[in-house]
Amino acid sequence: MASEPCDGCGRKVRIAGGIGDFWSLPTESTGGIELELADGSDHFLCFDCLSRLPEDRVATGDDVRAL
Repeated sequence: MASEPCDGCGRKVRIAGGIGDFWSLPTESTGGIELELADGSDHFLCFDCLSRLPEDRVATGDDVRAL
């Protein structure tokens, strides 16, 4: 099982697939997503933090840091 820390909250998030899942065949799905924001910054966010990004404007790296 592979994991990566969320750039918003720092929690380790499961990443499905890859060689780590070859023998174990886990039923859990990926717990986050890699985003490229409008300001050109890249961030990996868990789904909880993703839902906390602003919806009334384009999100930026400053919004991720504010989480």
